[in-house]
Amino acid sequence: LGQIVEDVSGTSLDRYFREHVFAPLGMADTTLVRSEVVQSRLATGYKLRSTGVRVVPEREGVTAGASNAYSTPRDMARYLAALLGDGANEHGTVLKPATLASMFAAQYQPDPRIPGMGLAFWRRTAGGHPVVEHQGLIPGYDSQILVAPDDGVGVMAFTNGTRGGALWIPTEMSRLLHHLLGAPDAVLRTDSPQRPEVWSDICGWYYLPGPLTDVRVRGFMGAGVEVFVRRGQLVLRFLTPIPALYRGFPLRPDDDADPYAFRIGFSEDGLGISRVLFSRESVHFDVMPLSAHKRPATTNPRRWVEGAVAVGTIAVIGRGLRTAFRQGSPT
Repeated sequence: LGQIVEDVSGTSLDRYFREHVFAPLGMADTTLVRSEVVQSRLATGYKLRSTGVRVVPEREGVTAGASNAYSTPRDMARYLAALLGDGANEHGTVLKPATLASMFAAQYQPDPRIPGMGLAFWRRTAGGHPVVEHQGLIPGYDSQILVAPDDGVGVMAFTNGTRGGALWIPTEMSRLLHHLLGAPDAVLRTDSPQRPEVWSDICGWYYLPGPLTDVRVRGFMGAGVEVFVRRGQLVLRFLTPIPALYRGFPLRPDDDADPYAFRIGFSEDGLGISRVLFSRESVHFDVMPLSAHKRPATTNPRRWVEGAVAVGTIAVIGRGLRTAFRQGSPT
């Protein structure tokens, strides 16, 4: 990249990547510049609404390479082959094996019990098999790749019209990869005992640091999380106006030797299962990965969130009633 540091226009970046990345891997139909794509070959993005399908306006991103690559399933398959081949596929080489290994290795790990992040790759395990993944999200389009480097197995998915694909596609792709690896699906344990003696260490509210402009994270986790006991069960809820997340999820013990290790299940929402681990004054999630930190009870934003949830629920009911009456139904 030093060759183009003085000229970072999209065209220059595209030329560099075409010559030094795409061409060596045989990715002849991949570009970073929209004008280089034949218009008739572009997939149209859609949003699925209760009232029907809506075309997403065409946009060209300003972050070349990040959510701004135009490619084909064949080219992406060649890219996955290079990820599985130590940086090379049948067409050529772009990375040394040691470089790719460093990209897959943990570069950020908020807790040693969590796989953490590599360089632009989320790290996972599938029945003991190391896995790396990445997701693509722009309005109207969702994509996902998962690669098990040690096993030579990779899967990918692309869609130009789905509802909530950013949440359920990773779960379904993970299940597919587990099947291909012969690994059991992640499950919520029912045989590990509850440990009430540690609940006082865990209960409370945890603030999620970071900018409010991080819409993807804030939309899911809001201000943070709250842990409390409900009907004799330890529960975690997200402090967000989204009712399904605010209702909370039971924390299921996941490790007989570690009373601070749990799992939560989003099965009803199609989001799968995620590990939740507590350490001194912090809670860690392996899903992104993210960490939130304990704050005094007097600063808990629960009342504000409850008000927002109530307003949101009333708005949803109001929209439903308006739609029903427009359609001539009193129910």
